[in-house]
Amino acid sequence: MTPMPAPNDDAPQSPAAPAGARARLVERLFQEHNDSLLRFLSARMGSHQDAKEVAQEAYVRLLALDTPGAVSYLRAFLFKIAANIAIDRLRTRRSSERTAAFDFFRANTEGPSAERQASGIQDMELLQRLLEELPLKCRRAFMLNRFHGLDIPAIATDLHTTERSVRRYIVQALVHCRAGLDVAHGADDSAPGTQP
Repeated sequence: MTPMPAPNDDAPQSPAAPAGARARLVERLFQEHNDSLLRFLSARMGSHQDAKEVAQEAYVRLLALDTPGAVSYLRAFLFKIAANIAIDRLRTRRSSERTAAFDFFRANTEGPSAERQASGIQDMELLQRLLEELPLKCRRAFMLNRFHGLDIPAIATDLHTTERSVRRYIVQALVHCRAGLDVAHGADDSAPGTQP
């Protein structure tokens, strides 16, 4: 048997080029055109990381070709492969986003279970009782702030008191209500501020 001649980059490629010759061509493409390919893909994908992943997949597909052809042909083919991969990924991403949005709305339209509704009603009734336990100014400051959306200066004017007092009332109401809800839900009974 006669030894095989060493591959020559300048020699024309046979229809089924050896893997080493393909690898050298793809390596040359990478060195000469990778930066422009990444810019092209980044513009399409909106992400440099996604562009790098798509480019890598395109190089792998190019390496798998049986007939690599000339570098000028391969460059065009590389960009076409990369563009197709990018389109596929963008379609998949959009489809996933649409599906996620539908799942979100579907979950919200189903509404809470009967058990959760009953628990919510009980919590609201308890909250109302807890608020009634508070001193009048404290209860009013809390309700004006949390339920009517008034800011601290407006509440201070309404109650004829200082802004500092209003803040203290709101905190006192929050602590009292939180402690009462925690006790009702079996939480730690030692929560501070159970009484105003």
